[in-house]
Amino acid sequence: MLYTISLAINKVSFPGLGINDITINSVAFSIGSLTVYWYGVMLALAVSTCACLGMWQAKKHQFTADHVIDFVLVCFPSALIGARLYYVFSEWDNYKGDPMSILRVKDGGLAVIGGVLAAILAGWILAKVKKLPPNIVFDFCVVYIPVGQAIGRWGNFFNQEAFGTNTDLPWGMISESTSRYLREYWPSLNPDLPVHPTFLYESIASVCLFFVLLLIRNKSKYSFTTTSAYFILYGIIRYFLEGLRTDSLYIGDTGLRTSQVVSVLMIACGLTLIAISRYLGWKRGLLPVPVSASKEAITSGNDENPGASGSDDQTPSDTEEDYKGQ
Repeated sequence: MLYTISLAINKVSFPGLGINDITINSVAFSIGSLTVYWYGVMLALAVSTCACLGMWQAKKHQFTADHVIDFVLVCFPSALIGARLYYVFSEWDNYKGDPMSILRVKDGGLAVIGGVLAAILAGWILAKVKKLPPNIVFDFCVVYIPVGQAIGRWGNFFNQEAFGTNTDLPWGMISESTSRYLREYWPSLNPDLPVHPTFLYESIASVCLFFVLLLIRNKSKYSFTTTSAYFILYGIIRYFLEGLRTDSLYIGDTGLRTSQVVSVLMIACGLTLIAISRYLGWKRGLLPVPVSASKEAITSGNDENPGASGSDDQTPSDTEEDYKGQ
């Protein structure tokens, strides 16, 4: 269902919480003819936050800031393209008569799951090009995807989109856009009642997922464990939240919600990846220490303790043998 957000300014209320008539504007600011939307600001904040977190934690995992920046510069544009193509293909009937409308992203139409899948594909290709073990790259980088999702979902709040069906829960939300949308597309629902703020649900769930993935990454002993956990847990989160949403994309006339089907496939992929990793004994490893860093560490070690060959903390899982061939 193609729906263009046409109300730039909205009055948003959460009646159950006693919060009424919050004025929000989907436009952040304008400079001459250039209009910058809060959705774009949230995406930029999401990417910069993920990059900063990745660079902050890179050294511990023998990554470098350059590694992180390279993957951000490749994966983020790929995610935008993938998110748009996923949406366009799902709603092709609305675009085939006017192909140029595909480029009008400001009218709405990005699908998070399409963006995630495209970013993963781009990351895998870049890892191969840079001759980095994909399993190590993915298990490091996938932790930050939920952070980007959590921040990016607030762009939906400013656009007043990605909400659910009617609810009488205290945090139910109502605005001019939700009422207008339900009145036009969902006559079976009451446009004068609050709806589930599913964007908020996913934002909170994504923050929780981030901390869970951090824990798994620190404790896991097998390759792809963290990556698989993301597939499984986000697949579960998205499957249930998608069932609440009123703007789902569907597979033709089947009545099947596209994102729910993809979520099931993500869960199956995650479980399969875990099984294969355990069966083949793919042990987790770290990226090789750069030659210059190794020499520096050895020199430093010799200065403090002549005859020392390096740091005492080096464990077998940090060596090249652990990731060769994976």
